[in-house]
Amino acid sequence: MKALKYLLASSLISVFLVVSFGLNSVSAKEAIPPGGSHDGVDVPQPIEFPHNIHVEDNGINCMYCHTYARRSKVAGIPPTSKCMGCHKIIATDKPRIQKLTEYWTKGESPRWKKVHDLPDFVHFTHERHIKRFVFDQDYPVEDVKEICAFCHGQLKEMTVANKVKPLNMGWCVSCHEANGGPGDCWKCHK
Repeated sequence: MKALKYLLASSLISVFLVVSFGLNSVSAKEAIPPGGSHDGVDVPQPIEFPHNIHVEDNGINCMYCHTYARRSKVAGIPPTSKCMGCHKIIATDKPRIQKLTEYWTKGESPRWKKVHDLPDFVHFTHERHIKRFVFDQDYPVEDVKEICAFCHGQLKEMTVANKVKPLNMGWCVSCHEANGGPGDCWKCHK
């Protein structure tokens, strides 16, 4: 009997959470990025990658380089061939491009280090978030950097990517509550 009461109570709580968060659906233009900041340690990279020059100055869309974001769990690090598509002829006199070219010539990729890493027990998928805030809402794809900034901060203003958002459970839950995300624990914890 106790097991039945427990099962009923936990089922009601799950339904309440799903309904509470599900009714709160908002469009991408009305979406509220979660507050909070994180002042973490800089992650040294093999080559300084200036997001500000690529995103802000040159207007390159985040999903051009991070092509997996629209169709998988991870956004992905672009292959060196994508970088070299432009940098065989652009800014070849710059030391960081010369270093990139050395990797390319050797048939290697720089060993980039994760900046926005999550614990293994957290199931976050870029695809679902991009779909929800960009494609399902007819949000202008050219402005996707504003959606990416929810979690990654204003990379368009950074030289090297730094973790500036907490990316912890409370922070994610606050975003789900404000923007109609799921409240079911098993959506994010597998």
